[in-house]
Amino acid sequence: MAPELTVGEKAPDFSLPNEAGNMVTLTSLRGKQVVLYFYPKDDTPGCTKEACGFRDSLPPIRKAGSVVLGVSLDGQESHRKFIAKHGLPFSLLSDEDAAVSKAYGVYVEKNMYGKKYWGIERSTFVISPDGTMKAIFRKVKVDGHVEEVLAALKS
Repeated sequence: MAPELTVGEKAPDFSLPNEAGNMVTLTSLRGKQVVLYFYPKDDTPGCTKEACGFRDSLPPIRKAGSVVLGVSLDGQESHRKFIAKHGLPFSLLSDEDAAVSKAYGVYVEKNMYGKKYWGIERSTFVISPDGTMKAIFRKVKVDGHVEEVLAALKS
């Protein structure tokens, strides 16, 4: 289990393929604020609502000098369909082996209808231009979340 990340510490670097198969690394985004959000599954109700919330709030997010990246365990093909279906104007990264999700401590044992399984706990990390954690949101409730992120970006 990864140690709990804290505000002010260096964000774990990552290198993951986006929906087009291009590798995206945290170090390549230095100088920008990064909204890195982890979500359980493409095209499920909560995840769709969250992704569309970020989509609809992208102008003020970009104005704050930020980029949005979504991360799930889904593959690139699934990401391409999700992006196309909902017109998402940001990249979704495939963490198929859950290595990055584990590094961020969001790959957890979940329990649904008495069945235990491993998956992503909805979480968002706001990373400063210098690569340190600016804000951490765990066990995210979708309603009102984008507003919380915007407030963190502006702080």
